[in-house]
Amino acid sequence: MYKIRVILDTKEDIIRTILVNDAFNLEDLHFAIAKSFGFNGQEMASFYRTDEEWNQGEEIPLFNMAEAGEGISMKSCALVETLPEENNKLIYVYDFLKMWTFYVDVVEISSETKENLPAIVLSVGEIPDEAPEKEFVADKLENDFDGDDNEFDPFDDFDFNEY
Repeated sequence: MYKIRVILDTKEDIIRTILVNDAFNLEDLHFAIAKSFGFNGQEMASFYRTDEEWNQGEEIPLFNMAEAGEGISMKSCALVETLPEENNKLIYVYDFLKMWTFYVDVVEISSETKENLPAIVLSVGEIPDEAPEKEFVADKLENDFDGDDNEFDPFDDFDFNEY
């Protein structure tokens, strides 16, 4: 059995701790998280592998998106393989139009079995009516085109309307 803490990325504390069966796959976890936050689970979603600092890595989509059918999907990822240890983490994004973003953290893994899983064991805060607005900021890259010796300068004087 897994005890998983799910935190909505907002200024306020909105947390759910859920118990899930260790035989679950990520699709089962997707539905458990969606339901615990009051969603129906019908929107597109993805999990993302992450490191200890929550840096986003490989995407695990709800459905297999590969043309040849060999791609990864939530259904093909068992919890015991994807989250084998306590403190393993994932980022979960639900509804790509609204971008509800959650931090998923394995709090405890035990051999104990319970009936009627998944189950919410802790619920803190109420989900807002609208998803928090995301600000996507990229790192500043060096711009090789700055300066006076730009090789494309001669094209600036060219009148493209002439033809």
